[in-house]
Amino acid sequence: MIELHSRKITPQDNSKKPTRYYSSKQEKNVANVTGGATVKNSGATMWHKGDVDVKDVSMLIECKTCIEPKKSFSIKKDWIEKNREECHFMRKEHSVISFNFGDNSGNYYILEEKDFQLFLELLRGSERE
Repeated sequence: MIELHSRKITPQDNSKKPTRYYSSKQEKNVANVTGGATVKNSGATMWHKGDVDVKDVSMLIECKTCIEPKKSFSIKKDWIEKNREECHFMRKEHSVISFNFGDNSGNYYILEEKDFQLFLELLRGSERE
């Protein structure tokens, strides 16, 4: 055990990974599932925004993750509005927010009503075949 500024650090404390580790893991998973590509620096550059770019369907995905398991997760309207703006800036048609509860139960996706209607049409079309 090491004492540092009156705070005791145990090996357990050192095993926590930085937030970027969990974010990167989620972004890679979302890119793999959607057939997209992760955006370098998570969209921090001037020309490439968002976290995952799904070029073949003109979609920009912003990923939000928890570093510890949670039973609830709050979605902020600012996230949706910012991703929508970045989507337009990058000339993408579909803005999506992906999130998880930090418990390896998978990702969930938030999409706008117009995109949900497209999804319903696709489901209904495939049921008729």
